[in-house]
Amino acid sequence: MHAYVARRLLSLLPTLVIASLIVFISIRLIPGDVVDLMLSNNDISAEPKSREQLIAALGLDQPMWRQYLLWVRAIVFHGDLGTSLWQGTSVTEQIAARLPVTMELGAIALVVSLSMALPIGIYSAMRQDTAGDYAARSFSILLLAVPSFWLGTMVVVFPSIWWGWSPPIDYVGFFVNPWQNLQQMVVPGIVLGTSLSAITMRMTRTMMLEVLRQDYIRTAQAKGLSERVIVLRHALRNALIPVVTLIGLQAPLLLGGAVIIEQIFVIPGMGMLLLEAVSQRDYPIVTGVFLIVGVAVLVINLLVDLSYGLLDPKVRAR
Repeated sequence: MHAYVARRLLSLLPTLVIASLIVFISIRLIPGDVVDLMLSNNDISAEPKSREQLIAALGLDQPMWRQYLLWVRAIVFHGDLGTSLWQGTSVTEQIAARLPVTMELGAIALVVSLSMALPIGIYSAMRQDTAGDYAARSFSILLLAVPSFWLGTMVVVFPSIWWGWSPPIDYVGFFVNPWQNLQQMVVPGIVLGTSLSAITMRMTRTMMLEVLRQDYIRTAQAKGLSERVIVLRHALRNALIPVVTLIGLQAPLLLGGAVIIEQIFVIPGMGMLLLEAVSQRDYPIVTGVFLIVGVAVLVINLLVDLSYGLLDPKVRAR
């Protein structure tokens, strides 16, 4: 197991290098230049001299390959993701302040998603082709068809019109005031988790149906074991392996893809930071956010692979 983990960790390095190259180059190919934005926002005349001075001050006068190597060297030797071109503050500090917010939102969404998807998916498989099964399948299809941004907008708009209530917008850290923090984070977490639960629900049902048709399940039923024991001790663990894989694939949505939800509910997380950085062409922040999200996604997928051994003893034996 130790050798397997070491090999997987080493395999992360080329993946991160390729991903960082793609992000580093692609963000600079987006139409619009950060220098032009700065000159226009500060009402500075775009004279060649002023423009050249600004380019040199930002370090953009060097070739792109040299900028990339300097960026990588700062990360490897100093753990420094660079400095924001607009605020002049450390990108590492900004990400460190925003990452816990997004992780909290993602954790709430994941709990909501699994709390809905697993029980409904299992029930739907156990009651195949009954009224409850049709209702559960229709519900999952409805959630697939409803975009999370639309659901979030409706949650904000209609309660404010009907009851004069809207989610709080002044963010308070969890350790500052846990109750006030949860008041703001639970609603967007439910919206995001509800949207993510649809595909997990359908995957759970499909895998449970496949496992329930196996010979060992029929043997357990012939021995007179209760339905609860058959599901929890024999069927569920084998059915969960593809479901766990799917949850790992949803990690980018939980960490970096909640941009619209954070925008709707005014949550100062990684999504908001990334959106602001892209609109301002703040290259160090964009590359830093993508690098952190990439590392997190790769580590989560490694943990998902390791969890297979807990669910299926045959994986440990191999």
